Amino acid sequence: MSAIYPSVFARFYDLIYDRIRAGVDSDFFLEKISEAKGPVLEVGTGTGRFFSTALSHGADIYGIDISPAMLDVLKNRIPAEDHKRVSVQDIREFKHAVKFRLIIAPFRVFMHLTETQDQLKALNHVHDNLSEDGLFIFDLYIPDPGLLSKGLKNVMDFEGEYEPEKVVRRFVTAENDLVNQINYLSMRFEWDEDGKILSETWHSELRFFFRYELEYLLQRSKFSSYELFGDYQGNPLSSASKEFVVVCRK
Repeated sequence: MSAIYPSVFARFYDLIYDRIRAGVDSDFFLEKISEAKGPVLEVGTGTGRFFSTALSHGADIYGIDISPAMLDVLKNRIPAEDHKRVSVQDIREFKHAVKFRLIIAPFRVFMHLTETQDQLKALNHVHDNLSEDGLFIFDLYIPDPGLLSKGLKNVMDFEGEYEPEKVVRRFVTAENDLVNQINYLSMRFEWDEDGKILSETWHSELRFFFRYELEYLLQRSKFSSYELFGDYQGNPLSSASKEFVVVCRK
């Protein structure tokens, strides 16, 4: 499955996204977690960008991810007694003993579901695992028509040291199927190790959404209501918006 991140991605994930994503969405999700009056589930918890911080601040948080390599990194960041809080599971069919006050799926997790039936299955399964009046919050990028038509070809979007004098670079290629609304991604990692340049490429697919298609999908789900915002500050959607921030209420 293309949503399963390989070990090379997990190895460099924090280094890359601490630079690319820090300050974009972290305050928003951490605030929502702190406001939740009950257990919280993070779907796609990854290496613990939110999870480890929330846990250290006393949140009753649990996490699932379908990528074992990502959770292996996370477990090195949290106390051994909290390893039971995370598990390898799928948003479409996860199992847990408690109902959650809040479930979040940050940073494009939902976009890995490329088929409508899987999107609805995930929405409804999340709904059924929320407590009464619980919230589900997730985000998607708003498609840029110009970028979709042009794509990307071997663009280096990251370069930095992962150890002193050892550099990792990431190169991204993106091709888009406009009819089926699929973004085909290739990420090539190159890094210095023991005097050699190593390289590994990972391929993935993301399903991009347009506003009224997304609203129709939400209306077909079990959720009683939803709100769409254009950023993590709660501003309404506009022509300048780059994000769909979706808040669904049971």
